Amino acid sequence: MGRVPNVTRADAQAALRNPLAFIAARWTPDPRTVRRAALAALVMSVVIVVTGGAVRLTGSGLGCPTWPKCTEDSLTTTSEMGLHGVIEFGNRLLTYVLCAAVGWAIVAARSQKPYRRSLTLLGWTQFWIVMGNAVLGGIVVLVGLNPYTVAAHFLLSSALIAVATVMWQRTREGDAEPRPLVGKAVQQLVWFLVAASVLLIAAGTVVTGAGPHAGDSSEVPRMPLDWETVTKLHAVLAWIVVTLTFALWFVLKAVDAPKEPLARTRELFLILLAQGVIGYVQYFTDLPEVLVGAHMFGSCVMWIWVLRVLLSLRERPGPAPQPSAVPAQEPATSASIAGPR
Repeated sequence: MGRVPNVTRADAQAALRNPLAFIAARWTPDPRTVRRAALAALVMSVVIVVTGGAVRLTGSGLGCPTWPKCTEDSLTTTSEMGLHGVIEFGNRLLTYVLCAAVGWAIVAARSQKPYRRSLTLLGWTQFWIVMGNAVLGGIVVLVGLNPYTVAAHFLLSSALIAVATVMWQRTREGDAEPRPLVGKAVQQLVWFLVAASVLLIAAGTVVTGAGPHAGDSSEVPRMPLDWETVTKLHAVLAWIVVTLTFALWFVLKAVDAPKEPLARTRELFLILLAQGVIGYVQYFTDLPEVLVGAHMFGSCVMWIWVLRVLLSLRERPGPAPQPSAVPAQEPATSASIAGPR
């Protein structure tokens, strides 16, 4: 076991001034570690949406009736609040797990060599979205689950998933200028698909806001819209997304596109079919909570794959490997152990 280096007063001051730079100067993560950190942040961004849906579907949205405390007198849930309090407070605690996952992604990206500023910025963007959504979640509770704030809460979570997906993809790419793999017309078709998917997700929040699952057993206001009408609009948008995806798949095969965009499009088509089956079954079975939760999870997966289709249309090769400056017959010595320059 090697000797633990002494931490000087200057080291401690440097760590306090800029802890990320301090860690980056002493740790270089493996590229797989950076990818796993970005993936962990993406997974947690989906988990927090699903557990938030569980809070609403179990009627636990006001299990903790205030914020940032759980009650006026207690930071945590109390025994008098029962299962609803446990569910709501548990979802609040998962926010800290999400913060830890995003923090790990930021630290890993900041410590990677060579330093990639764009990757670190994507990590920090996730952090600020999480902070903003935590405050918005508190506002949702304080205004008694107002459906418009609930919808905004979900849409901001979708933005978090988008940024996390982009960061995960960027960890597997280089920083060279992106090179398109398909023509302009195909790119425009995919952007139509992205726009239709955004409208589909937004319409889904309206269906939720006007529907029966208000999030609490008390009287919670709903959006003053006809639920049947907005549900049918949501279904029409879903069919538009499915049609655009099928058309994209057909076009990619016709132009003999590279296998990456073709594979991502095929996967998206299958995800949409599964999501459509769940959607129609829940509609005709009076919205059972389990199926509604599965539909929310499917919405997250669908959004990730739409973005993966978009990102698959170009490639960004990494830098060419640099020849070693150390002659082959010499052992790697001081350059590898002297620490960062």
